[in-house]
Parts: sequence; C-alpha cells; structure tokens
Amino acid sequence: QVQLVESGGGLVQAGGSLRLSCAPSGRTFSNYRVGWFRQAPGKEREFVAAINWSGFTYYADSVKGRFTISREIAKNTVYLQMNSLKPEDTAVYSCAADGPPTCSSYKCYQKEAAYEYWGQGTQVTVSS
Repeated sequence: QVQLVESGGGLVQAGGSLRLSCAPSGRTFSNYRVGWFRQAPGKEREFVAAINWSGFTYYADSVKGRFTISREIAKNTVYLQMNSLKPEDTAVYSCAADGPPTCSSYKCYQKEAAYEYWGQGTQVTVSS
C-alpha cells in the first residue's frame, strides 16, 4: 500500500507563489505517474498537472504557463510549483499516483480513475 503525503499549502496573495510537495511512504515513485488535482468549494475535482515515469509533463489549460510539475528522484518527491496565483486557484490540492501500465494519452492522465493512490490534500488559498 502506498501512502502519499502532501505539504506546502497555505495562504498567499494574488500574484504570489507556492510550492507543493508530494512524497510516498512505502515505495518509490520511480516507475509511477503522479498527478495533481484540485477541488474548490462546491465544485468537482479537476485535473491540474501530471508527470510520468519518463519525465513527460501534462497540464490543464487553466494552469499552463503558471504551474510547473517536476520530480526530484533522489528525494523521491514530486513538486508542483505554482506562480502567478489567482483567487480562482483556491482549492484543496491532492496528489495521486499509480504504476504500470502507463497512460497512453493525455486524456488518461486527466482522469481520476487513472490513479489508485491519493493523498489527503493540502489547502491553497489565494487572496485578492
């Protein structure tokens, strides 16, 4: 069983930055895909970004150019660097992970069903 732990959420003013971290306990991320999703109050959870085991990255249009997903293999951690934050980015951010078989399309990475393991989430609040 893989447990994911997120950290790095908080309160920031519009235009500011935050970096979220996601690390697994019990195994490594070496051949896993890892995604970030978010859920704002009263809204459905939505895809934010993903990275596969080869290092390819995928982003939702709403965050492209502002958010960067990356991984540090030595620390077994995946990061979500969020810049130019907007009030509409306010949400609970959760990381998710799963192993092979790999996703074959961008649409796959966007789906919650493509990820077996989920973290508890971390709150990000952007004030205007």
